Amino acid sequence: MTNFEKEMSEELEKLISIMPVNVAGLVRKMDNHHELIEIVLDLGREPEVRFINQIQYLDLPLVTMEDINYVVTRVGDFGKDSRAGIERTLHRISGIRNRKGVVIGLTCRVGRAILGTVDIIRDLVESGRSILMMGIPGIGKTTKLREIARIISSEMGKRVIVIDTSNEIAGDGDIPHPAIGRARRMQVDLPENQHSVMIEAVENHMPEVIIIDEISTEAESLAARTIAERGVQLIGTAHGSSIENIIMNPTLNDLVGGIQSVTLGDEEARRRGTQKTVLERKAPPTFDIVIEIQDRNRLAIHTDVAEVVDQYLRGSLPKFEIRTLDEEGNIKSYDQASQKIDKTVNNTSDENSKDIKIYPYAVSRSQLERIIKGLRLKARVTKTFDEADMLFVLKSYAKSNGKVLKWAESKDIPVFIVKTNNMYQIQKTLREALQIDESDGVFEKYDEELEEALQEANEAVESLVHLTIPIELLPRELDVVKMQQKIASQNNFTSEVVGLDTEKRLRIYPKGR
Repeated sequence: MTNFEKEMSEELEKLISIMPVNVAGLVRKMDNHHELIEIVLDLGREPEVRFINQIQYLDLPLVTMEDINYVVTRVGDFGKDSRAGIERTLHRISGIRNRKGVVIGLTCRVGRAILGTVDIIRDLVESGRSILMMGIPGIGKTTKLREIARIISSEMGKRVIVIDTSNEIAGDGDIPHPAIGRARRMQVDLPENQHSVMIEAVENHMPEVIIIDEISTEAESLAARTIAERGVQLIGTAHGSSIENIIMNPTLNDLVGGIQSVTLGDEEARRRGTQKTVLERKAPPTFDIVIEIQDRNRLAIHTDVAEVVDQYLRGSLPKFEIRTLDEEGNIKSYDQASQKIDKTVNNTSDENSKDIKIYPYAVSRSQLERIIKGLRLKARVTKTFDEADMLFVLKSYAKSNGKVLKWAESKDIPVFIVKTNNMYQIQKTLREALQIDESDGVFEKYDEELEEALQEANEAVESLVHLTIPIELLPRELDVVKMQQKIASQNNFTSEVVGLDTEKRLRIYPKGR
């Protein structure tokens, strides 16, 4: 056993030792301590031990208040966020309170410093660019932050400050855990004050790098922007499974540049094939890189956040890098559009009637999914090129993105061009791609112009959720405008018909106007 492994074993024992005696005894006898994640004690239930791939209920008497109080009296004070710790360790004890404020349940999470967890992205950390890591709770974001703090402060010799809410990164007590190296730690008294401590750090202590866990409020987003604009490298985390979650989150989207509405002229709107009011990125992103932690050994990396947001708002899914870590510790990196593909339409249409996987490039993913689901077609939408059996490309993007077509040709993936992003055209392309005869009655017949108008109204009411100014649709025949107005009314939006003669169009107002 190395010195580091010995230290981690001793630290785990500190958590086990605060458990009720009967619980501690059984946990010590288990031989998979390295996979232990949490010990859960809930009043009136069996003690629960959680590992990476399983949950084990201990064959012991049900948990009593005496058991819970035994633990509570052996940890630090619980803060307003119902979290406590054990001094000079990384463990976190979270309480569940009843309506009187009494702790009746405990989640005792094992905190670990794991060497090598950042090897997979070390080049990005050392680049000096600001990085935002995303992922579901418990997937390892905080563990990576600890090692990043150690690498930058101790190995690279930079001035690093860790903003530590709930003492989760650097442990309980006033002396930071050795896992963060020579980084300095600023504690946060209340979670709602995290943003002010962020600003205090950059104004008072001249850091080159600031590390922050769980950016979750608008005030923290603005503080992060202030830090980045002063030339400080910022490394932080946020909850969510993908960059799309941040883009469409009005509280946090400033982290990736924010979103604003822009009103186009009639000609420009027609040229783009969109409504008159569109969404565009408002400012440069706070973070240069976004890393999606898909699981502990697989990351999706967006190295140009500005371009990602711009393409997303135009309706396309940009290319990103996948990095994986195998059991031998080897790091593999590949582009999401360059993996080896051995699937074709023919081998997905076998006797088992497997679903055909479609990748939409600039084609409305939500519309495509809605049609497939509504008509119960033997197809599904995939998020990556590598899984696709066929490619749907919006006509306006086909010429400007020739490399996408060349890639599909090189992989023998059939490409289908969708004229415009409306239900009629997507259905028409699906009918062609899946070889469904129009006489089969699977698809309804649509008035193309009417369908485009109704689609424009639907997209407008979806966009207004994030806007504070009205949206004007394209000029239409009055009876069509009235149908658009009905869609607005059904979604509880106020609207009015404006313009004269052939310029009559619908103006839809945001809620709370």
